[in-house]
Amino acid sequence: MQWIIRGKGRAEYQFELVKQQVRIIPNLSLARIKIPDATPQIIRSSALGDEQALLALVRYNRLIDIFLGITTYSLQNHLRTTAPGIGQVEIDEIYVGVDGGGRQYILPVQAKGGKDEIGVTQAEQDLAVCADRWPSMIARPIAAQFADDGLIALFELALQDGELRVRREEHYELVPADAISPADLQSYRLNP
Repeated sequence: MQWIIRGKGRAEYQFELVKQQVRIIPNLSLARIKIPDATPQIIRSSALGDEQALLALVRYNRLIDIFLGITTYSLQNHLRTTAPGIGQVEIDEIYVGVDGGGRQYILPVQAKGGKDEIGVTQAEQDLAVCADRWPSMIARPIAAQFADDGLIALFELALQDGELRVRREEHYELVPADAISPADLQSYRLNP
């Protein structure tokens, strides 16, 4: 739908009604999954709580592997490149992965710290870069964000009917190994 406003001797304006974009924000009603914290103490004590700190926590604790159930490797941080028809794109971190069936994945990761929200446009641009640079690999865009109380929310995104949607979301709490109780382990056993 378009509206055009015209006036005598005045500039012409054209407004277009666009669909509301999906917001990628943590659903705070989801259960927390406790993961033994493998972050080196020097990193933990020096981290600033920003997007780079979040990416370090995700990397050291292999949260992408845990979340997707595949083996992944960090390929590059802050990949600056171009995408056809878009121009310059920056991907916060990009992983490659492989599963037990030999399928290979390219995993662009966007991360936000604090109150910033993951942008749908960023993930769409990431997919365009993956299709151009790694056409034989399966692209699975990931978003990472700090949620309340230091929780790490991970989202798997997917295109559906031409729009980016949240396919899956999990919340991980990094804790000392002895903070994971037998009751926690039993509840995880019931929810594969």
